[in-house]
Amino acid sequence: MSQKVTPYLWFDGQAEDAARFYVGLLPDSRIEKVTRAPADTPSGPAGMALTVEFTLAGLRFIGLNGGPQYQFTEAFSLQIVCDDQAEVDRLWSVLSDGGSEGRCGWLKDRWGMSWQIVPRRLQELLADVNPDRARRAMEAMLRMNKLNIAELERAADGH
Repeated sequence: MSQKVTPYLWFDGQAEDAARFYVGLLPDSRIEKVTRAPADTPSGPAGMALTVEFTLAGLRFIGLNGGPQYQFTEAFSLQIVCDDQAEVDRLWSVLSDGGSEGRCGWLKDRWGMSWQIVPRRLQELLADVNPDRARRAMEAMLRMNKLNIAELERAADGH
């Protein structure tokens, strides 16, 4: 079954570089197709990557080299749910390199795309049946940039 809705990401000449970087992050990721401009466009010369179709963790995207008039904002972000701290640390390091760190597990990569790097354990703590544990985990998360599972658990436990 094909994906009916595909996110389209607007880049200023770096769609192919970004897609190649992104597909190296997660399993079940690959470049599907690069369509090159058959003639000069307002965004660049003939032969440049016009669109890049790629799959990231099983989800299809299209990167478009559309020019500088539109930039990414936090109004659209990609969330990666991580199974352990090592995965959080790895993804945080590679995605924030050349970008910027934000609060609560948010960062921007070098192209300005917003990402949320979230440990699965945080989701479990925030849904805890004990509202005090959930509140303490939330309060701890709000003080962090990169999320730390051990610190979130200590906070939930009241330490």
